[in-house]
Amino acid sequence: MFFVDTLEFEGLGNRSYLAGGADAAVAVDPQRDIDRVMAAAVRRGVRIAFVAETHVHNDYVTGGLHLARVTGARYLVPAGASVSFARTPVADGDTIGVDEGLVLRATATPGHTPHHTSYVLEEGGRAVAAFTGGSLLIGTVGRPDLVEPRLTGRLARAQHASAHHLADTLDDEVQVLPTHGFGSFCSSSQAEGETTTIGKERRNNDALILDADTFVARMLDGLDDVPAYYAHMGPANAAGPAPVDLTPPEPADARQIAARLAAGEWVVDLRHRVAFSEGHVAGSYNFEGEGRLATYLAWLIPWGKPVTLLAETPEQVARAQRELVRVGIDRPAAAATGDPARWVGEDGALVSFPRATFADLVPVRERGEEVVVLDVRRDSERADGHIAGSVHIPVHELYGRLAEVPAGTVWVHCAGGMRAAIAASLLHAAGREVVAVDDGLGAAAGAGLDVTDT
Repeated sequence: MFFVDTLEFEGLGNRSYLAGGADAAVAVDPQRDIDRVMAAAVRRGVRIAFVAETHVHNDYVTGGLHLARVTGARYLVPAGASVSFARTPVADGDTIGVDEGLVLRATATPGHTPHHTSYVLEEGGRAVAAFTGGSLLIGTVGRPDLVEPRLTGRLARAQHASAHHLADTLDDEVQVLPTHGFGSFCSSSQAEGETTTIGKERRNNDALILDADTFVARMLDGLDDVPAYYAHMGPANAAGPAPVDLTPPEPADARQIAARLAAGEWVVDLRHRVAFSEGHVAGSYNFEGEGRLATYLAWLIPWGKPVTLLAETPEQVARAQRELVRVGIDRPAAAATGDPARWVGEDGALVSFPRATFADLVPVRERGEEVVVLDVRRDSERADGHIAGSVHIPVHELYGRLAEVPAGTVWVHCAGGMRAAIAASLLHAAGREVVAVDDGLGAAAGAGLDVTDT
């Protein structure tokens, strides 16, 4: 009997897989911290004989090359991918014997990238699962605009054809096991659900329901912003990523934290937004360790800027460090944990700013106070409804557009509070008076605020 173990990476919205039989297995699209997949192999009592990439990834740094070198596995990479390291190139129709009676069949599925390849797992000659990477996702497909703008239209049409190729050649009960689509920005639209099959996708996926012209037009119209750090992921993966170092970073005291801030480095506080607002190091930024840390920190930080992490415990620093290496932020410059009062020293003081709800904003506006309501959601979210008279700057653009925020106290909001906390910390560090709206946007209309889509 075959097995498939799923390794979830919620911060990035991705999954990796370990699949195999009694003795040997293949790791598909492994993340950079390879110890998790290696531990899964130990639990199964199998040898990782193959490592397979569906494509050169644009949203995270792969652990595939390092895993293959550590385990001695053959490294399967699509033949059309331009890479700078030795690998086993695979082309459409190639088969790889993973274990007795278990075969991996390469299937060309261009669209997410020109060279994208899915892998169909066959047991006893019967297809049982398809590792579809960024091709066929749950209810959607991978976005086609991450490689080259001039190729976007062509790749969108290729995505439609690739989805149909999989549906036409695989039975309804075959499991569809994508890498992207669980919150990843590599998904062309929000995917829903945790598991799927070819049969379910035939009934629910626009790529398999709509004609090519309608599908392509609808997908291209719905594409959202691309995280800025994606520009660095593809080249890093093509060059061959180095192994990671997850040993604890250098400890930082109050003097060192102040010196790093003075040097223009980023000091990132990983605590919950409530704790941060109540007292933090002046000039530090709040990226919650339990939020989408890797996505938003990597999106906003000037690439290569040293970062110091502040947290309540060493374990929180270690979790953040693990997330960050997945997107190429390899080593924190330093870290500090424990009582925040120690981060400023005996002669310093923590600073704070208020939090509020949308209901708190109503009387402020009614009194005619000079306030700015700043919406930091993405364009697509704002188009579905926004507070009348609000200013709009998406959080991932705010650091470079702080000067555009009008004068006055800034009431900053997003859809739920986490991104508003990031934005509030950026504004506060820049010397602005700020109120972080820690509330769901659905409460705005109920509080009496005018919410409009025009």
